[in-house]
Amino acid sequence: MKTNKIKISKVIFSLLTIFITVLSLFCVSNTNAEGRWSFSVSPMKEKILLNPGEQYSSAISVYVQDGDMSDIKYKVEVEGFYVDESYNNVFAECGVYCEMKNWITIDSPTEGRIKPGEKVNIKYTIDVPKDAPGGGQYASIIVQGDPWIDKVNDNSDSDEGDVTSTIKEEKKIAYTIYAEVAGDVTRQGEITDVNVPSFLLSGNIKGSASIKNTGNVHGDAKYTLQVFPLFSNEEIYTNEEDPDAKTILPDRTRYEETAWEGTPGIGIFNVIYTVEFEGVTAQVSKMVIKCPIWLLFLIVFAVILLIVWLVFRAKARKNKTASD
Repeated sequence: MKTNKIKISKVIFSLLTIFITVLSLFCVSNTNAEGRWSFSVSPMKEKILLNPGEQYSSAISVYVQDGDMSDIKYKVEVEGFYVDESYNNVFAECGVYCEMKNWITIDSPTEGRIKPGEKVNIKYTIDVPKDAPGGGQYASIIVQGDPWIDKVNDNSDSDEGDVTSTIKEEKKIAYTIYAEVAGDVTRQGEITDVNVPSFLLSGNIKGSASIKNTGNVHGDAKYTLQVFPLFSNEEIYTNEEDPDAKTILPDRTRYEETAWEGTPGIGIFNVIYTVEFEGVTAQVSKMVIKCPIWLLFLIVFAVILLIVWLVFRAKARKNKTASD
């Protein structure tokens, strides 16, 4: 009886193994059916100057790569572009700074098909109204790719209901236009919360700052970090030749950090952090100590041992004096 139970268990285990194997093959096949692909748009963003009443034309390229689909359907849309208070991208209606959405016309077909390895040029035109306000205008041309397998077993008109099998995977990519319209343009900003931590247990030496754009057009901020040894004026790190640069939209505050990647684990440094925006400069100069937590514990332990030794030594001297 025991032998039969063992045989039955082996049979059940074998059947279960076969079932899992077949199921995994089906899943792999289904995944392959969906296709693996990616696509890019060039350029990703562009800064342009516009004049009221003028017409501006340009084009972007959409390229599909790494695909195993026969073809991919794409469509093109225009959306307003802005950022929220946390500086996350927002593609939607966004008030006076996104009126340009209504000025853009896609001159190429807004839908089509493209095969992996091919490139499609999307042409567009911006018709700037004569009464366009001066300042910043922002919009995105969004390209959505939608590969699919044509519908099969479409019995939607039968009594059995719709048994259509359609596999889809949607991807979107955006080309963003930062436009400055000539006219009443104001460039100004405020730099606040400029900081460099004085003590680090881990991580990299870094500076941070918040910048509020109080003008009506986008501007570029520059962030420069310089690091020196404690007793030397010879730089051991600097990004002066290629400072970090970030674009800040009007009426928005952007927080950024600039770090020295690969900061040594231990050291004492002099750090200068400089931030520039629209003619305003803020700078912080600090001595920064980098001390890993294990070394900190070791120092504390050594200090405690020293204190204990001094206490016992003082008691020993006191006892010796009393005995004398």
